[in-house]
Amino acid sequence: MAPILPRRTDMPLARTSSLWITPGASTPSCRQMVVMAAGEQARHWEHPGLPGVDLLRARYIRHTFARHAHDGYVIAAVTGGVEGIGLPGGAERAGAGGVVLINPGTPHTAYAGTEGGWSYRVLYPEPGVVASVAAETSSLRGTPAFTTTVLHDPATAGMIADVHRAAEHDNPLAADTVLRLVVARLLARHGSAPTGPAVTPSGGPVAAARARDLLAASLAGPPSLERLAAETGVSPFALLRAFKKAYGLPPHAWLTGERIRAARRLLEAGASPADTAAAVGFSDQPHLNRHFTRIVGVPPGAYQRERKNIQDRTGGLLLPSAV
Repeated sequence: MAPILPRRTDMPLARTSSLWITPGASTPSCRQMVVMAAGEQARHWEHPGLPGVDLLRARYIRHTFARHAHDGYVIAAVTGGVEGIGLPGGAERAGAGGVVLINPGTPHTAYAGTEGGWSYRVLYPEPGVVASVAAETSSLRGTPAFTTTVLHDPATAGMIADVHRAAEHDNPLAADTVLRLVVARLLARHGSAPTGPAVTPSGGPVAAARARDLLAASLAGPPSLERLAAETGVSPFALLRAFKKAYGLPPHAWLTGERIRAARRLLEAGASPADTAAAVGFSDQPHLNRHFTRIVGVPPGAYQRERKNIQDRTGGLLLPSAV
């Protein structure tokens, strides 16, 4: 395995505009942290050498993530403080040295579990990334599931942090190597085969899926609950129950998450935050900013700047910097 460069501790962080940048470092391997509320910093980015994986490094104190779900996995290492995680089965807490594992589609929130907040490093691998590791290293096939949400495992937490440090030092070989090793380690200890959907004679799952498709097709002008119910052939309350059972969220909350997913795609393609807000159904840019930050962890402009940095570096489409 390629050596991982040690974290530099002798270089002060210089504040430039709204970013904390290590003097002399080059984008995107430098450590850029968007300054949010007092004492809060975050960086949500990707490295071209780690396709299919987003990275978030953050310190939050008052920030709270709204209930949402991801298309892929959440693999987080808490490096300081205490993180609270709200899950369908109840609340969990993870302190320094803790690892948080959340499966695709699992609705959850995140918030400070102590007055001082929490710091963490997060990997967001797409299902295909985890499935490929599972196929190579285990008997698990399809999209595996983690059976544990919070575990105290400083060694594994350290490996997650090492993926970040290698990417920050522009060492994709080391980052990809450690990523695969840590995913394989977690699957071996806490992985299981995917569970299939429950078979039921009720029309609820069909109605929920139809409602989801209708909402996804009309982000800017979604139908009312009454219209959704009429289109799916069930009563409004029956639809609410079926939808939440199928997707873990009521239709309006699922719609917000879907709008944010669409917003991310538009921002990555170069659309301005204002145009993106209108395209996905938010009333204005501040409305987008609030929901985007509560789900992604950084504002839309900071998210787009990171993608521009990557595309500039790899010779791709040049995106305008967001204001």
